[in-house]
Amino acid sequence: MNDKYFVVLENVVDIEIESLVELKKSVGDSFTKACEVILNCQGRLIITGMGKSGLVGRKIAATMASTGTPAFFVHPGEAGHGDLGMIVKGDVVLAISNSGNSDEINILLPVIKRLNLPLISITKNLSGRLAQEADIALTLGDFEEACPMGLAPTSSTTATMVLGDALAIALLKARGFKSEDFALSHPAGSLGKNLLTHVGDLMKSGDEIPLVSGNTSILDALFEITEKRLGMTVVVSEEGDYGLLTDGDIRRLLTINQDMNQPIASVMKTAPITTSRDTLAAEALNIMRQKKVNQLIVLENRKLVGVLALRDLVQAGIN
Repeated sequence: MNDKYFVVLENVVDIEIESLVELKKSVGDSFTKACEVILNCQGRLIITGMGKSGLVGRKIAATMASTGTPAFFVHPGEAGHGDLGMIVKGDVVLAISNSGNSDEINILLPVIKRLNLPLISITKNLSGRLAQEADIALTLGDFEEACPMGLAPTSSTTATMVLGDALAIALLKARGFKSEDFALSHPAGSLGKNLLTHVGDLMKSGDEIPLVSGNTSILDALFEITEKRLGMTVVVSEEGDYGLLTDGDIRRLLTINQDMNQPIASVMKTAPITTSRDTLAAEALNIMRQKKVNQLIVLENRKLVGVLALRDLVQAGIN
């Protein structure tokens, strides 16, 4: 493609890919040391940065916090006017500055040292004051910005973002962080719902369960189905076994002129599909899809405790 804009796209992508290649060569053993310091931190990871570095820092802090590393962003300008009180002994500071000479960050260095906090820096090179005073200096490496004037942070912010992601993922693996842990910090999202919601949270129980005995007539069973509005009824035999009759079953019986006064035991489905209240709702949904059913009977110690309907899963946002 010869479109002039697409040519720019290709050029920017190539330059920024090269910055990542350089990052991988430049970061060295400092990466391992930074991971160990953060992993052993008794407090929080405090991330700070000015301008575009600050915007990237906010993203890194958010990624860290959601993957098991307590972290938050502190604006260096606000820190110099009182927000330094948010930083306490036991914390670790990660400071980001492309040049390593940000005045707003450098003003904070004596206080960070006085609090005896481990200081990790991310800079373009090791010649700036920030890198010189850091306990662990992570360097992005020597590469050009994608901006043709070399002014707008482009390649450098990409490399910093990737370095932050690498730190977060390395720490995630070191902590043995699992998807269930991730869900605890994302309860409002679809992932959180899928990993935190169990059948017991959504099932109908007690008097809400449509339930008849095996000798109930088909017609009376239909009344129970209609009243409880779940599109089915559970059937319990004299022996304590469970069966199932759905409104779809009744419609099929009507097409063959079935005697509606016959006992339901003669037409019900035996050995219905069951689940437990501790089953994840998302897993229950998969069972419904595989078995092509709209309801599951919920048993506990072989006793009926609830009924789970497909519509309840859908309404809860389970997918």
